[in-house]
Amino acid sequence: MRFPHLRWLAGLLSLSFAACEVGERPAATGETGGTMIVTVPAEPSTLFPPLLSGSQGAAIVGVIFDRLADIGDGLETYGDQGFQPRLATSWRWSNDSLSIAFALDSLARWHDGQPVTAEDVRYTFRVYTSDSLVVELKSLLGNIDSVSVRDPRTAVFWFKRRMPRQFYDATYHMYVLPSHLLDTIPMAALERAPFGRQPVGTGRFRFARWEPGQRIEIIADTANARGRAKLDRVIWSIAPDFGASTVKLFAGEADFLEQLRPENLAQVARTPSLRLIDNRALSYGFLGFNFRDRTDPSRPNAMFGDVRVRRALHMAVDRERLVRNVFDSLGMVALAPAPRALIPDTAAFAPLRYDVAAAKALLDSAGWVDSDNDGVRDHDGVPLAFSILIPSSSTSRQRYAVLLQEQYRAIGVRAMPQVLENNAWSDAVDSHAFDAYLGAWQPSPGLVGLTQTWASRGSSNAGRYASPVFDALLDSALTTFDPTASRRYWARAFQQIDDDVPAVWLYEQRSPVAINRRFITTPLRADGWFVGLADWRVDPAQRIDRDRIGLGTPP
Repeated sequence: MRFPHLRWLAGLLSLSFAACEVGERPAATGETGGTMIVTVPAEPSTLFPPLLSGSQGAAIVGVIFDRLADIGDGLETYGDQGFQPRLATSWRWSNDSLSIAFALDSLARWHDGQPVTAEDVRYTFRVYTSDSLVVELKSLLGNIDSVSVRDPRTAVFWFKRRMPRQFYDATYHMYVLPSHLLDTIPMAALERAPFGRQPVGTGRFRFARWEPGQRIEIIADTANARGRAKLDRVIWSIAPDFGASTVKLFAGEADFLEQLRPENLAQVARTPSLRLIDNRALSYGFLGFNFRDRTDPSRPNAMFGDVRVRRALHMAVDRERLVRNVFDSLGMVALAPAPRALIPDTAAFAPLRYDVAAAKALLDSAGWVDSDNDGVRDHDGVPLAFSILIPSSSTSRQRYAVLLQEQYRAIGVRAMPQVLENNAWSDAVDSHAFDAYLGAWQPSPGLVGLTQTWASRGSSNAGRYASPVFDALLDSALTTFDPTASRRYWARAFQQIDDDVPAVWLYEQRSPVAINRRFITTPLRADGWFVGLADWRVDPAQRIDRDRIGLGTPP
């Protein structure tokens, strides 16, 4: 299905985004008050930062908790250029650059009033790297040897070797945790601890309440050392699906919806109370293959263990057509396991081309032929058939699954979409209990997240893709201090993983958000729309009843 009206809406988005950047930064007058309701089509499983999975809880955790320092708007990951103080007011590198001492803000307090200490930082590192927990970000912390306490206000990070992104490693991947509330709990029990549903952080918003299946509420921390949030409260209103979320938005029951679908944009444009903001999120979607047998990981997958099959499944997909069908002008074909904005040189490697005839020939050469004329290829009595797991919250991925099913049918492959509730989908993917799955990643700035998602030992490498060559090229790209050499390594790494086909790189998506016009926002940052949420405010002239409640009884 096409959406021709989106051509002019794309222009409208650009104008809206420009206006947001130039004219809608928070005023210096410090006006406060107001309630914003965010509607979401799924509920997070936890608000415990190390175990956060998926996007549902990322915004909430991102404003309740703090890092030691926050990356700059340019998302520069080399050295400490552009990083802004948060819980740490300053830092000092050792002469050999193998340690960084962070001086903590003496005024920083947990939301229960206790001071932030260096022991909190040391404890945080222990949790994120614990073998007793399944922490997706653990593989990104491998160059940090340890964290020590020099004194109550000074935490020292020690590194195994000099690397361009040491400071980024020490700050970006970890939200600091309150050791005084958690260190008596065994590591293995933290996943089930009440803290995950009643978190205590240091951010400019504090947790207020969680009504399961209904809403999660945060309120301004009026005693925060960096100043209270300008809004009184933000409420995440939990809907059973995306359709219900859009109903809440257009009925005025919600103020903000992330990741609009193309078919919703015209309705937003016709709704006087709403406006669009472009959100160029760093994300990409893909069809991932399981390299190992789902029931016996000691054996290769009978279908996907053969690179010829994987290459055929990639070449059989008309990715341009699929992107136009699902996203129209709001999407583009993904080139690799990274969005274009993070790829140093997109012309330096050659992605697989669309070629149905070549795909059929590859399957023939691999021994997959239709021996019984039932329309499905088989090999040694095993049909070339597999399920594709899709999360229920993603209608775009559900549409992709149907289109993939059609295109695979044309080459004698039976693909069977299987929609699962979000948590069930995550559990199946995390436990490798799938044939193929439609996933989406938002890579970390600097592409360091590739070690987590696609490297052999990556904690989020669901398909168990393992390539020593790719691992070595990835390591070289990330560790060299020579930018020119780094670009060459990246090009070779992307060529290697594209040739190996652990997945079909499907799309990059522009993700415009809808927001009520009474809100004045900061520019949305690519690694999280919520980064500046504490400085969002309500235009005093446009306040409605729920904006006048103050910090008393919520609506």
